[in-house]
Amino acid sequence: MTAAIHPSAQLADVRVGARVRVGPLVAVGAGAVLEDGCTLGAAACVGEGAVIGTGAVVGDGAVVAARVQVGAGARVEAGTVITRPVPARAVVQGPQATIVGYVDAAARAPLRLVPTTPGTVESVVKGVRLHVLREVRDMRGDLCAAQVGDGLPFVVQRSFLVYNVPNAELRGEHAHRRCGQFLMAVKGSVRVVVDDGSQREEFILDRPNLGLHLPPMTWGIQYRYSEDAVLLVLASDPYDPADYIRDYDEFVALVRRGVA
Repeated sequence: MTAAIHPSAQLADVRVGARVRVGPLVAVGAGAVLEDGCTLGAAACVGEGAVIGTGAVVGDGAVVAARVQVGAGARVEAGTVITRPVPARAVVQGPQATIVGYVDAAARAPLRLVPTTPGTVESVVKGVRLHVLREVRDMRGDLCAAQVGDGLPFVVQRSFLVYNVPNAELRGEHAHRRCGQFLMAVKGSVRVVVDDGSQREEFILDRPNLGLHLPPMTWGIQYRYSEDAVLLVLASDPYDPADYIRDYDEFVALVRRGVA
């Protein structure tokens, strides 16, 4: 299927894929790439050398700066100005181009859907589980406890804390070949998107007794950190840079081939 380009749109030396839709008064700079199935709304502006990924949507009046990439399936809401790369399937809006969600990632709000008694909640994403850990509360304060086989899914080999993250920033955006992770927001709240290459789900960690287990070969993204958020990450393996998969397309290809 050929592209549908409005006659008032201005495209200068642009590579246009199949099924691309370009609305009225759109301007696209030289050397830009519009990949298959992407859509540019009315009066959108795409700078020189920018890349609009497969199936991505750039809303009416939105601006994508020169040489910036909008990932596959992402959605840039109307009027948003993009000056940095947009991850695949992210939903971006507002004057600070904040990621407000992910396409096809249904959010689970633990305060509403997760039981307060200890146990686990299965995700639609393969192997991912949300653990509700035991709490002890009295006038001296609250205590949350877990041990291997009872709340903790593996023997911890490494741990680290993530904090002072600006709300608009992303963390994660990778998978591990062999390492499992256990995420806990020990203070504040963090949103976590998990993805196994075919299913995707979003969790809100906003209680210190909630732990999210990401087994190996799970793509993870953390975003929308509250101002006071402190994320504790427990890992099943020591740090190994070769264990990281940082390209989502590579991750999906490995999953489909059954390669870790």
